[in-house]
Amino acid sequence: MDAVWLAKLNERGMLRASFVPPTQIRQLRDYTRLRSDLITERSRHIQRMEKLLEDALIKLSSVATNMMGVSGRAMIEALIAGERDPQVLAEMAKGRLRIKRAALVEALTGRFDAHHGELASVLLSQIDGLSAQIEHLDVRIEEMIADMPEAAAPPATVDADGVILAPAGLAAVDRLDEITGIGRHAAQVIIAEVGLSMAVFPTAANLVSWAKLSPRTIQSGAKTRAGKTGKGNRYLKSVLGEAAASAAKTRTFLGARYRRLAKCIGKLPALVAIARSILVIVWQLLADPTSRYHDLGPDFFANRIQPERRKLQHIHQLEALGYTVTLTPAA
Repeated sequence: MDAVWLAKLNERGMLRASFVPPTQIRQLRDYTRLRSDLITERSRHIQRMEKLLEDALIKLSSVATNMMGVSGRAMIEALIAGERDPQVLAEMAKGRLRIKRAALVEALTGRFDAHHGELASVLLSQIDGLSAQIEHLDVRIEEMIADMPEAAAPPATVDADGVILAPAGLAAVDRLDEITGIGRHAAQVIIAEVGLSMAVFPTAANLVSWAKLSPRTIQSGAKTRAGKTGKGNRYLKSVLGEAAASAAKTRTFLGARYRRLAKCIGKLPALVAIARSILVIVWQLLADPTSRYHDLGPDFFANRIQPERRKLQHIHQLEALGYTVTLTPAA
C-alpha cells in the first residue's frame, strides 16, 4: 500500500525530486570513489607490512614516522634481499632520520628470516600496484575536471574601453583549495559528490541538510531536544571530517571556532560543526564562481563578539590586581 501511495503521489508531481547530478559528475564520482577505496586498501596493506615486521621483531615504525618513505622502503627492500646487519640497515637512513641511527639499530635487530622476506615482497608488490593505480586515477580525475566548462576559471570582466573591471577568477578546484583544511584531493571529492551547480541547493542550509551535517530535532510531546546527524554521503562526510580535523589545528577562523565550541559541546561535536562551516563556505564559492575564500582570522571572535563585556572583564581583572583603570579611546 505504501508503494501504491508513493506511485500516486509521483503521478501528481507531489514528490520532491532527488539530487541526481549530470552524467559528467556521476562519472567523476565513480573515479574519486574508486580512488578513495584504493587508498584505503593500500593503507591496509601497509598495516599488514607493519604487522609482518613486528612479527619478526623489527620495530621500524616506532622510529620512522613514515615506514614506507624513502628510508623505510630502502631498509625493507634490503631485508627482502637478505641483509640482516642492523648497522648496515641503519646507514640507509636519509635526511633527518640519520640522527636516529642508534634507535634504528635497536629497532632493526630482530629475527627476520626468508619466509618474512617472501611475504614482505608480496605485500610490497601489492602496495606498488595500488600506488600506480592511484596515480593513474589522479591524472584521469584532473583531466575530467579540466574538461568541465563549469569548473573552468571565469574570464576577466572588461568594459567597452578595454579597462579590466574584474580580474580573471580561479578554477573551481583552486577556489576550494584555498579553504583551510581542504587540499586538491578533497576539493575533487567535494565536486564529485555535490556537483558544480548549486541550483539544486537553493541555500547553504539545503546542502548541509542533504549532507546530513545538521542535527535533527527530536520532539516528544511538548519537549524538543537535539538529535544526532544522519548517515548521509559517507565519501563527502569523510573528506569533510578530515578537513575539519586539519583546520582545527590551525591558527585561523575555523581553528578558533573549533576551540571555542570544543569547550562547550566537546571535541567530536565541534568537529561536526566545523565540517558544516566548511560545507557552507563550499556552497558560497560554488554558487558564485567569482568569489574567493577570505579567512577572518583567529581573533575574529575576540574582537567582534561582546566587546563591552570583554572590556569590563579586563577592567575587573586589573582592579583586582590593585590598579586604577582609566580608558581613553584610541584616535
